[in-house]
Amino acid sequence: MPFDYCMETGLIMRLLDLSYADPCRNLALDEVLLEGVAAGSAPDTLRFWESPAVFVVIGSSQQVHLAVHESNCLCDGVPILRRCSAGGAVLQGPGSLNFALALSYEHFPETAFLHASYDFILGSVTAALHRLGMRVGRQGISDLAIGGMKCSGNAQRRKRNACLHHGTLLYRVEPGLMGRYLQEPEDRPDYRGVRSHDEFVQAAAVAPARLREVIREAFCPEAVPETLLPAEEADVERLVLEKYSSREWNYRR
Repeated sequence: MPFDYCMETGLIMRLLDLSYADPCRNLALDEVLLEGVAAGSAPDTLRFWESPAVFVVIGSSQQVHLAVHESNCLCDGVPILRRCSAGGAVLQGPGSLNFALALSYEHFPETAFLHASYDFILGSVTAALHRLGMRVGRQGISDLAIGGMKCSGNAQRRKRNACLHHGTLLYRVEPGLMGRYLQEPEDRPDYRGVRSHDEFVQAAAVAPARLREVIREAFCPEAVPETLLPAEEADVERLVLEKYSSREWNYRR
């Protein structure tokens, strides 16, 4: 059977461990997964990815000039891209493992409402990380933290019958890099206070293979990585050309 079949629930869930060298393709694929689940043409899916190249990704409603140090990004050749979900600016690259869940409300009724969805998904992720001995806990609406220092940020895009939840799990952080490319946010969770990026963020210091393992066990324990359908590959290429490589999209605000 190509997808994970849960005997208790009867649900089929697909596992993808697929990273592109092109940052635009990584963002496009997350949106393709959501659209496929929402249309009923693809199963609920858990995807892992990690960019080999550093880039900045901003939330769907953010303004580039308020979220990013554009001159530093331009000087260093760091792309600035916009994702399809809400939330704040994030630095992507080696050391940042991403997980994305495209889930239908029919199969996962816990995700039908925003706050309940975060409770269900981040509760499952937190329990998984506890099995690694990590003293991680929820902070704010969508963060995970160790000792009050953020190790995971999460965001969602929601449709009528499905949602995309994607989050980062930092297992390595290069000091000073976030501060060079990301401005200090105006909208801060209370637990952050006035701390800078370097003072606020902490790596999980766990091998990415172990992070993948426990997250997979939390959502699709019997699954093995699969490949995309040809139609999905074509949709990724279309979205890259029409949207994610477009300045009109990335600088639309």
